[in-house]
Amino acid sequence: MGSIGMSELIIILLIVIVIFGASRLPQLGKGLGEGIRNFKSSLKSGEKEAEKKGD
Repeated sequence: MGSIGMSELIIILLIVIVIFGASRLPQLGKGLGEGIRNFKSSLKSGEKEAEKKGD
């Protein structure tokens, strides 16, 4: 029950294409990538601040 197979991923991709349209997929991917990048950078900066307070 916990694992997602290839057929489920294809179904999810088709649903996303139907909802957003094929022309908006690159924009969605770019936005998702930027969000992940910003999240990772904020985690790193938080760790650096925690190290400074710990010293």
